[in-house]
Amino acid sequence: MSQQLEKMPETGIKDSGFARVIPCKTLAVFDSIKWLALALNDFKRAPAISLTYGVIFTLIPWSMYYLIDLTGWYMIIFPAMVCFMLIGPFLAAGLYDVSWQLGKKNEPSFRHSLKAMSRNAVNEWGFAVLLMVLMIFWLRIASLIHAFYPENQAYTLLSLATFLIIGTLVGAALTVFVFFITAFTQPILMERRVDLATAVLTSMNAVWLNKRAMFFWASIILLSVFIGFITFFVAFLVIMPIIGYASWHGYIDTIDVKRKRTYE
Repeated sequence: MSQQLEKMPETGIKDSGFARVIPCKTLAVFDSIKWLALALNDFKRAPAISLTYGVIFTLIPWSMYYLIDLTGWYMIIFPAMVCFMLIGPFLAAGLYDVSWQLGKKNEPSFRHSLKAMSRNAVNEWGFAVLLMVLMIFWLRIASLIHAFYPENQAYTLLSLATFLIIGTLVGAALTVFVFFITAFTQPILMERRVDLATAVLTSMNAVWLNKRAMFFWASIILLSVFIGFITFFVAFLVIMPIIGYASWHGYIDTIDVKRKRTYE
C-alpha cells in the first residue's frame, strides 16, 4: 500500500525555482493492480458513459488507420501510434471526472465529464498545446529517421536494422519522457486549480520517486495499447475507459490530494 512521505528524498524535485511540487506518497510495486480493480468497479457502475468514451477512443485509431490506408503512406503507422499515446491523457480527462464523481458518491453524467475538461481551462489548454508540440516534434523526428529506411534495397532484417534500432530508441525515449510529464498532470489540473508547471513537475517528481511502481504501471498501459492494436482497436472499447479510471485512482493513491474539494 502507498505510504505518505515524511520528507522529500534527495532524488526528488525539491526546489525547481519556478514552480512548487506537490508532495507524493511511496507506492508499492504492484499498487496499480489495486487501481485496475477499482477501475473495473467504476466501469460496472457507469457502463453507458464508459462505453461512450470507449467508442471515442476506438474511432480515433480507426480514423488514423483508414487515413493511412487511403494515402498509402504506411511509414506513418509507428508515429501515429505514438501520437495516439500523446493524445490519450488529455482525452481521458472526462473519464477521470467519472471516477471522481463516483468516489464522491455522486451520479456521474457525460455532460459533467465534458465540462471537467475545461475546469482549469487556461492550464488545461496549455497542457493540450504541450501535447501538440510533442506530437509535432515526434513527427519531425520520425521524418528524419525515415532517412535510414532502405528505399532502394531488398527489405531484409539487416537492411532495416539501422532504421528499426534508431526508431525504437528514439520512440522509447520520447515515450518515457511523455509518461513522466503526463502520468498525473491532467488529474492534478482537474482536482486543483494550479498552474501547468506545478502539475508537470509534480507528475515528474512522483514518477521519479516511484520508479519501480510506475514502470510496472507503464508496462500495463503499453500492454493494453498493444492488445488494442492487435484486436484492430476493438478492445479499446473496454480497455481505454478502465485505464482512464485506473489512472485517476493512481493519482488519488500517489499525490497528496485535496479529497474533500467538490465542484459544480
